[in-house]
Amino acid sequence: MEPIVQGGNVTWTEAECVEYLESERGAYAWVMQHHGGLTAAEAEEAAMERYPYDPEDASNRGLIFHDTSWHWAMLAIHGQDYVVEHPELIHPSPGYEALLKRQDGGDAP
Repeated sequence: MEPIVQGGNVTWTEAECVEYLESERGAYAWVMQHHGGLTAAEAEEAAMERYPYDPEDASNRGLIFHDTSWHWAMLAIHGQDYVVEHPELIHPSPGYEALLKRQDGGDAP
């Protein structure tokens, strides 16, 4: 599932928003555990901090979704220059891609 953008704003139902938020949290936690060396509990906590719930009327709701959870995790693990210092990490790992396929019921987003 991907957000619907109309006039520069993300529009979706509350259920769709929460489902997407939970999916991104799961993917971020996976990266933080498998590539960042965090325990499962630490990775889940990091995901909750990175992807907080924004109320329906929040002006910046969904803003975090403009980039992938892979990108946000790489920034947290390697810093702002990860694309220069670790160009091999620009593209998500096969494990991350497989996770997204499982989350999406078999189809990659």
